[in-house]
Formats: sequence, structure tokens, C-alpha cells
Amino acid sequence: MTARLTLQPAARGLGMTGQRARDRLVQRLREQGIADERVLLAMATLPRHQFIDEALASRAYEDTALPIGRGQTISQPWVVARMTAALVEHGLPRRVLEIGTGSGYQAAVLATLGLEVHTVERIEELLRDARRRFRQLGLDVRSRHDDGRLGWAEHAPFDAIMVTAGGAALEPALLDQLGEGGTLVAPVGAGSSQRLLRLRRVDGGLVEEDLGGVVFVPLLPGLS
Repeated sequence: MTARLTLQPAARGLGMTGQRARDRLVQRLREQGIADERVLLAMATLPRHQFIDEALASRAYEDTALPIGRGQTISQPWVVARMTAALVEHGLPRRVLEIGTGSGYQAAVLATLGLEVHTVERIEELLRDARRRFRQLGLDVRSRHDDGRLGWAEHAPFDAIMVTAGGAALEPALLDQLGEGGTLVAPVGAGSSQRLLRLRRVDGGLVEEDLGGVVFVPLLPGLS
């Protein structure tokens, strides 16, 4: 079920930021193998141009990562779609933890799917901007300024966890917060050797799948 968004005229966009641009992006994602119509509908609905600097708005619906400041990026739409589809492939989770709010776009995609989203960001400036975007779009996303490697233990266990920054290994605290039957999707590795992994907790154990190579900013400790 996709959440209903009531977009103000500025959020709907015009020309290179309008609905036709979103529809063209979704068509490219289909051609690149994204088949989950729930994910595609969410991305066709959500105005990505609202999550980046106005100077870059004309590039919002290109299939590319874009800078959002503080050395961070908004992920390539194909990567967002691939990770989201991997997270929900075995059924829509009820409660999701996202590590690395960034611009807020990935959390917004999950919320647009009707999920209960908790997101953690270590950079206060980015989180403040993301919260403003959630409010403007009427999305109920629960957020926290903290070291993402620690997760959000007070609300665990989670049905799904998505990590949007790459660590050398999976954080034990995050694995501990994944509930039985839950799915975790995360990039693991350094630089060009990162792999997108999906882990499912089944009968108390973890089943791991390698979903291919990716490149993400590093998962850093502490607060900023």
C-alpha cells in the first residue's frame, strides 16, 4: 500500500521536475530490471527534486547520485529502487530502521510505501533539513540524531533494517536489533570493493545473499 501524498504546486514540479520527468525515470528503472510495482509507484509519486539543492533540481530525475553537502550524496535512483525492492521482496515489513538519513529521500520512499520508518543520522544539519522535508510532504518519519552504528535499541526489534553507508563489516548492534523473520540490506566493504548484502533472520540464524557491487559513502562513527 502506497501512502497518499498531497503535493503542493511547488512540490509537484514543472518541466524537468514535473510528473513526466518522474515517469520517465520510472520507465528507465523498469528497463534496468526494477520490477516491483510498489517501489516504482512510490518513486513516481515522490518529488525527488525536493530533496536536493534548488540549483541541482533540473538533474533530480537523472539516474545519478547528487551532492547534498557535508561530503554526502543522495543515492542514485536505481540504487534506491534496488535496495527498497530487496527489503520488501519477501513481504512489506511493518517497522523499518534506516541508518543514514542523508537527504531523507530513501526514508521518504519507505514511508510512501506505508511503512513505519525510524531513521538515524549522525550529521545534525542534514537531519534538520530532512525533517523539514518530511513535514512539508506530510510524511510521518521518526528520526534521531545519533551514531547510526548503534541503531535505535529502544524501538527494536525491527522487521527490516536498511543501511545507506558502507562499513567494513556489519555492525553487531544492528544485527542484534533485527527481529525474527526480518531483512537487513546494507553495503559492506571499502571503496570499490563494496558489496550490497541482504541478510534474513530465519530460525534464529542469518541467511546472507550478495546482491552485487555498489559504492556508498563510508559509515562513520560519532556525531557531527
